[in-house]
Amino acid sequence: MNELPSEFEIRVPGSIANLGPGFDTLAVAVQLYLTLSVCVRHGWNELNFEFHDCHIDGENYIERAFRFVAVQHGGRFPSLHVEVRSEIPAKAGLGSSAAATVAGLRLYEAIAGPLPAQGLLNAACALEGHPDNVAAALLGGLTISCQLPDRSAFAVKLHWPEAVQFVVVTPRFALSTSASRDVLPERVGREDAVYNLQRVALFLQAIQSGNFGLLQEALHDRLHQPFRQKLVPGLERALGLQHPHLLGVCLSGAGPSVVALAERNLDEVQDLLETVFREEGMAFSLRRLRAHQDSNSILDLSPTGDRSRFV
Repeated sequence: MNELPSEFEIRVPGSIANLGPGFDTLAVAVQLYLTLSVCVRHGWNELNFEFHDCHIDGENYIERAFRFVAVQHGGRFPSLHVEVRSEIPAKAGLGSSAAATVAGLRLYEAIAGPLPAQGLLNAACALEGHPDNVAAALLGGLTISCQLPDRSAFAVKLHWPEAVQFVVVTPRFALSTSASRDVLPERVGREDAVYNLQRVALFLQAIQSGNFGLLQEALHDRLHQPFRQKLVPGLERALGLQHPHLLGVCLSGAGPSVVALAERNLDEVQDLLETVFREEGMAFSLRRLRAHQDSNSILDLSPTGDRSRFV
């Protein structure tokens, strides 16, 4: 076992997946966090959770992930008390379940010592079912994920341009990933597949080159957003918005959050999105977010600790 401080903190970012055409492939980590405040207790193998300002609906994904990897490494661990706080709304398309899964893996890593990055990604993907959100939560920045026939995965990370920010509208109703996937067709036509491939390539070129004017076209999609419009009132109108400083709009993950990308004049871009959802008669919350660029940090909070990363 790793030499543990008496108290430490784990912080895992939320994420925006798909980014238009990159279905189950692209995601970017954002500055919206799930935080675990951990106290080491006497004894072994007891895991106690206390939730603040958030609640779980069903299984505790943090504990599930922790025990999943603990069993693979012998199953013995020091007893822990974990206080959980989250800024990431549940079932909103902002990576809440992926963040919880990664937090559980990071929690075990904190007590056991660093684990192979590939093993963490494979474990997270096995638990979550697809790699995009968990890759962003693990690596930070913009991630490109690939799932292999044996269900393992690998991912690469790119730096997200600091100038490009996110205006996120979250309608106040929950939409599960499974329900959002149920509306998708089993098969797509070749023309639609080519359409999305072209725009994924264009999107990556725009992000890497800084030619952000390409994003308006690059965010278009035919594989998932057209089918999910019936689940998210206002989505169709939002996708069609035009403004000189609006770089593009997409559904965040499975929804219902909707994201506008902008480099400047965010007030006017925000007003555009607000108007759409206000006219739909929907309650919603609104956030302005930046990308989270780093891998996750674990901070030593013990009285003698230096609050520096130790994983």
